[in-house]
Order: sequence, then C-alpha cells, then structure tokens
Amino acid sequence: MRVEGVALPGRGAGDLLFKGESGGILAGSVIRRAWRSARNAVLPPHVFESPTGRRVYDNRNTRLTKWLNDGIPPAQVAEWAGNSVAVLLATCARSVEGHLPDLKRRLEAAGDLPEPPFAG
Repeated sequence: MRVEGVALPGRGAGDLLFKGESGGILAGSVIRRAWRSARNAVLPPHVFESPTGRRVYDNRNTRLTKWLNDGIPPAQVAEWAGNSVAVLLATCARSVEGHLPDLKRRLEAAGDLPEPPFAG
C-alpha cells in the first residue's frame, strides 16, 4: 500500500504534502487503511479493538479533552482548535474529568464569605 498524499489545510492539489498515484489528493479509504494498519502494528490487541484512536480525527478530540482535563480554559482550547467554545464543549465536555473535587473546595470556600446585605 502506498500512502502518498495528504492535503495541507487551505492549500491546492499542487501543494500536497504527499500526492496520490495520479498526483491528486489521497482517497479517504487509503488514509483509513494506512491508519488501521499503523494502529494494528503498534497497539496491543485489546487497545486496537477499542474505540481509542480508531479514526485519525479521534486523536484531535483526545488532545482537546486532555487540555480541558489539564485545566486549560475552554476559550483557549477552542481557539487552538479553531472552534467556538460552544462547539468544543458540545464535543468534549462529557469527557472532562477530575475537576469536581477542586470545584467543591472552591464552592465551600465561597461559603465563608460574608452574606451580602439584605436588599429588601
């Protein structure tokens, strides 16, 4: 199998990083076969059969979710991804983990603040 062409974003067929046999953009099926073959070559069978990285695009979502889990603000992650915050959170928010203990501590600390004056 020959993997020869991947188009760079915003570029024409003449600016391909790798070209297909006819000089144009590679077919999606060629990229998928190469990706599957590469995953099969390096992953243990249980990981290969899992959804982890099954599609090349999954790696992008994995990285975005990792950044969110690391506490990078969603607005920054969205900018890096070239998405709006709404699109980012619709895609990745269900995967964000580990922030609940910190949020609980912050909410408890906020409870130590004086009560606002009665505006009645």
